[in-house]
Amino acid sequence: MKKSALVFFCFSSFLATVIWSGCQSSQDKTGISTGIVNIPASGEGSSNGKLPVMVFADTSHQFGDMKQGEKVSWTYSFKNTGNADLVIASAVGSCGCTVPHYPKGTIHAGDTGTIDVTFDSEGKQGKVLKSVTVVTNCQPSTKILTFTANIQIPKYQ
Repeated sequence: MKKSALVFFCFSSFLATVIWSGCQSSQDKTGISTGIVNIPASGEGSSNGKLPVMVFADTSHQFGDMKQGEKVSWTYSFKNTGNADLVIASAVGSCGCTVPHYPKGTIHAGDTGTIDVTFDSEGKQGKVLKSVTVVTNCQPSTKILTFTANIQIPKYQ
């Protein structure tokens, strides 16, 4: 019984070490250090007072009436008005029908950028409200972009 417990404990410790070390990656797929994204949210590294500030021209859009099955796109423009480099860690749509594309590199202080969002209305109907959650190294670290549409089912003749 003691031998089984010891084997289980050793295996559990090994497994925990493997999982923990796998979560300690300091770079994402883009090669950008993920540490820069965590700095403002954790309060670390902000002693010099330099932070990025992401300012959008508009954070919402109305597509209006559209036919079911149509695909539409919109571009949300922003500027880094802060005094440090801006990094977008992720941009995620509220459902699979909403697909954002965002800059994967660094946006320097004073530079501008865009987040392009495509919405596929296939299978949707009526009034919809969708969103994109953008995670950055700003403070606060998230921005929400929204859009609405009124999807009409085509009348077949």
